[in-house]
Amino acid sequence: MLQVKKRNGILVPFDKQRIVNAINKAFIEVDGILYEEDTAKDIADEIKYSVKTADDIISVEEIQDMIENFLMRSERKDVAKAYIRYRYKREMVRSSNDDFIQAFSEKVSGSSIERQNANVDELSFGGRVGASSDLQMKKYALDYCVSDMARNNHRDNEIYIHDLSAYAVGMHNCLSIPFDHLLADGFNTRQTDVRPAGSVNTAFQLVAVIFQLESLQQFGGVSATHLDWTMVPYVRKSFRKHYIEGLKYIENISDKELFDHIPDTAGIEDNEYMIYNKAYQYALDMTVKEVHQAVEGMYHNLNTLQSRSGNQLPFTSINYGTCTLPEGRMVIKALLDVSIEGLGKLHKTSIFPCGIFQCMKGVNQKPGDPNYDLFRLALRSTATRLYPNYANVDWSGNAGYDPNDPKTYFSTMGCRTANGWDINGMGQTKDGRGNICPVTIIMPTLAMEAVTLKNDDKWDEFKSLTQEERTKVGIERFMALLDQKIHEAKDMLLERFDYICSQPAESAKFMYENGLMAGYDGKTTRSALKHGTLAIGQLGLAETLQILIGQDHTTSQGMELAKKIEQLFQDRCATFKQQYQLNFGVYYTPAENLCYTAMTKFKDKYGEIPNVSDRDYFTNSIHVPVWKKMSPFKKIDIESQLTGYSSAGCITYVELDSGVKNNIDALETLVLYAMEHDIPYFAINVPNDTCLECGYMDEFNDHCPVCGSHHIQQLRRVTGYLTGNYTTAFNAGKVAEANDRVKHSGRLEE
Repeated sequence: MLQVKKRNGILVPFDKQRIVNAINKAFIEVDGILYEEDTAKDIADEIKYSVKTADDIISVEEIQDMIENFLMRSERKDVAKAYIRYRYKREMVRSSNDDFIQAFSEKVSGSSIERQNANVDELSFGGRVGASSDLQMKKYALDYCVSDMARNNHRDNEIYIHDLSAYAVGMHNCLSIPFDHLLADGFNTRQTDVRPAGSVNTAFQLVAVIFQLESLQQFGGVSATHLDWTMVPYVRKSFRKHYIEGLKYIENISDKELFDHIPDTAGIEDNEYMIYNKAYQYALDMTVKEVHQAVEGMYHNLNTLQSRSGNQLPFTSINYGTCTLPEGRMVIKALLDVSIEGLGKLHKTSIFPCGIFQCMKGVNQKPGDPNYDLFRLALRSTATRLYPNYANVDWSGNAGYDPNDPKTYFSTMGCRTANGWDINGMGQTKDGRGNICPVTIIMPTLAMEAVTLKNDDKWDEFKSLTQEERTKVGIERFMALLDQKIHEAKDMLLERFDYICSQPAESAKFMYENGLMAGYDGKTTRSALKHGTLAIGQLGLAETLQILIGQDHTTSQGMELAKKIEQLFQDRCATFKQQYQLNFGVYYTPAENLCYTAMTKFKDKYGEIPNVSDRDYFTNSIHVPVWKKMSPFKKIDIESQLTGYSSAGCITYVELDSGVKNNIDALETLVLYAMEHDIPYFAINVPNDTCLECGYMDEFNDHCPVCGSHHIQQLRRVTGYLTGNYTTAFNAGKVAEANDRVKHSGRLEE
């Protein structure tokens, strides 16, 4: 009996009907209906007859070749072409599936470690489960969730769709959590309900719990926008309890008299408390101790309790620094003291939360300001631990904030994500809002398309132009193409936004049920999501300018063109915001993994181009290339000309050597310079290497200069966040970038 060998090697009996069915499909594709079923049967019979004299085993490919030959010899060559197309598509699907199975196997086994996220252990059991699952979800999202336009942009390295695995289930990006009402009112979880916080210790514990719970409802970061103000009532609650104890055990006051002297809402410096000095001092000392311990507990929780696969910690950020009440100042000091002390027996630098000190005129910027001493303490923490970063409350992009409402103060996520003015009624309020979804335009790809005209019908005309004329044409073509891609990015965001809005509230029950995403009306998730940001990001401005004009934005000509590019982004986002009544914003993408993957694809297509693709990474957003030598003030001067175009988030950082740890005055000058130049979010990178044997901290290479140990941690900033040992946690592109970073040195007058 004749047998057919399938592609997987299995032998099955020859079945003529299978041939008939395949040929019929080709006829139907061409004719729309089956007119010539007899023709298919005749061809099948001919094939069956021809293989009777062949070997007892024939392959599927051989049968398909015969079908092609018989059809091509027939009068229906159109049907033959349809069959060939069908066969080709099936082969592509099989090939794609084979590639997927190979990639999936590598993720499951841990043999392919990409380090797409520096805070995920891809080799761990959880990491391998997460990575292999992500691979499946990404494929599903690209194949079934996005439009052809979006899919083509993503695959062509023109517009990147972030977190495709989250796209598949309709999950949003990040959120600034409204802790004020959650701590005051309590909240519900799937298993139980949680009472309002009754002390500052409980309040900080709940902050860590809420951070972790919410991180499971989304794929990005979570933040507290004004944690110092939030904790004021709970510092007072704790102080009141300690004061009552002092009255009872130190002053020997009876229970009746006890409650007569304790106001419910009194601040810790209220005159009512001053009546009994010993009890007051006891309460104050115990409250300071409790606040410090509570902050320590939160820090340890946020650095030990993984909430996602791959031993991943929640991406947490806390903004603070503006509360001038004694209770708020106590919280700020504790946050900074714990940061400086470090964690564990070796006092290691804390990875999370990302501390962000909010700089505010008249509050903490000059000697005599009520929180100036805390600003100085923040600088000391930065010198030692890299955190806190610095947010500019008075940034021009946050115009219209309410000085009496810290929920409206400029705050950000550690990476750089921010919420601008809400067109749907919340104004500058940050609580309960987040980046709903981002996309990123890979600008160097567009620039190459603009200046590569050899396949264009205008190539002959272009060849005759002068270099100056060619440059002008290239810029014009790029700006037109960029405009097109910004519009397509908008359409891609609208697609995803609608998809996210289509998910039931039960998908993120903790978030919607407890009002973490503000504005939810109990009916549609869109009622809350509309207050968030739709972010149009960008990558590789410096390389784009090199392609177009042969210089980057560190030159006057480069900066002129850079401003035109950023103005186009800003203008279009402003138009989209009004047109769709959604918060479109310009986003200077962190691109932790994208800087590498986008460059890899770019090189595959265009090869190595000097000053463009001769490194393993694209320059992050509008940043000055990391290898450029200049003073930190010069870097601020350059980037401050562009940061105002972004409403959805940006960061400027400078690299300093370890000597700055002993020069807090210099750090103060630098931070204030950034604030004065309207930088919204500023960070300072100082080498942070720790010996894991003796605990020595400084900048060193492969071994500890004190004990000689090679067991060291080299902590570096990956985007706005920190991560563990960068040589093992960063992807290849980010490692190369970290190694290329030069120290910014020089004085202000230079």
